[in-house]
Amino acid sequence: MKRIKSMSTVLLTFATAVALSACGGNNGSNGSAASSNTGGAASSDAKVTVSITSWRAEASEQEFYKQLQAELNKTAPEIVIDYKPVKATEYNTSLNVALSTDTAADIIHLRPYAAGTTIADADYLEPIDDLKGLDVFTPEQLKAAQGSDGKQYGVPYMLSSTQVLYNKDIFAKYNLQEPKTWDEFIKLADTLKSNNVTPLAFGSKEGWVLSLMHGAIAPQFYGHDFVDKFLKGEAKLDSPEYISSIEALKSLQPYFPANFEGLSMEDIRTIFATGQAGMVIDGHFEIASIQALNPEIKIGAFAVPPVKEGDEPSVSTWVDGSFAINKNSKNKEAARKVLEFMTTKEYGSMILGSTKSPSPIPGVSTDDELVNAISDLASKYGQPYFAVTNLNSGNPTTKSTLETDLQGMFLDAMTPEQVAADVQKSADTWFK
Repeated sequence: MKRIKSMSTVLLTFATAVALSACGGNNGSNGSAASSNTGGAASSDAKVTVSITSWRAEASEQEFYKQLQAELNKTAPEIVIDYKPVKATEYNTSLNVALSTDTAADIIHLRPYAAGTTIADADYLEPIDDLKGLDVFTPEQLKAAQGSDGKQYGVPYMLSSTQVLYNKDIFAKYNLQEPKTWDEFIKLADTLKSNNVTPLAFGSKEGWVLSLMHGAIAPQFYGHDFVDKFLKGEAKLDSPEYISSIEALKSLQPYFPANFEGLSMEDIRTIFATGQAGMVIDGHFEIASIQALNPEIKIGAFAVPPVKEGDEPSVSTWVDGSFAINKNSKNKEAARKVLEFMTTKEYGSMILGSTKSPSPIPGVSTDDELVNAISDLASKYGQPYFAVTNLNSGNPTTKSTLETDLQGMFLDAMTPEQVAADVQKSADTWFK
């Protein structure tokens, strides 16, 4: 097994880490300073404020924290939640500054995997190995928020997945069925295009959208065992297999909207929500925002179909962030109570219902047919979102290098072979 080299400047590395998730919003305060309330034990009539910072600044998330407050207070009436979201594109820098100036919130929303490990290794977080409730998570889920020392620093937030979302009414209008192979998927796109419907809502203005989409389709081209081979040193990112996954992404360009190079995720949502496009390869976390734009839209979902008939389809999956305690928090005991609540079925059910997101907490359910379908796809056909789970290291990260290069490819400034070579060059700086 290869090991990652030590990074010379920990905070700089974190500041350049790019989110997965795709969980940003447009309205967020820029405050991430922790409250100065008295910490320690608190009686039921002595209120203690616990501040939480996150990159999820959308209105639906802020409403979620009002629900969290109400549920938490059933068992911890003394705790007052002060939610301090920051715009996703500004979060890394904002948290970097807050940590270095000792003004960070009591509870910090960690980016998953390497980015969270970087913060833990910098000694900014409180170990929580003895936290009540951690045993509900699988070892793989817990790895998303562990330090290089093997200690646990965060409670997994939610599971994310990327699959193909489609407009059921458009599919019904043109008598389309969920494809079973990649060729059927392309024929389906051709049918939509011939009827003047944009097959795929897409935009390359924001780099993370490109790695998200590539991560979804890539396993069907580089193989379901490619990630394991890479980690064992048996495959490289400039291999024919990896290049073929980039070529596959490029091959979808005829099915994108006009002027897609200037379209952001906000535009992508709007195009799909308003029925201008029949499909979008997207994270489940965008569903709530799409439905907010068009409450009447009927959305279906299917896994990326296999190239070879009979092979398994795939859905890219990952733990989308974790919550950790600031080591310098003045409210550690109250913060631990909040994290303990985040391991309960009550919290898992809230995640399902409010964010339309599968919860890592077992035994929770929802009456939302689409969320249940996506959860089922992820459990049956899940493949790691490679760029997030294993390529989010380096300075700049290999993930961000991939994203920048894919943007260049869609501007005809780079070929798939050049993208792969540059991404491998980036990985060589830290993966040995």
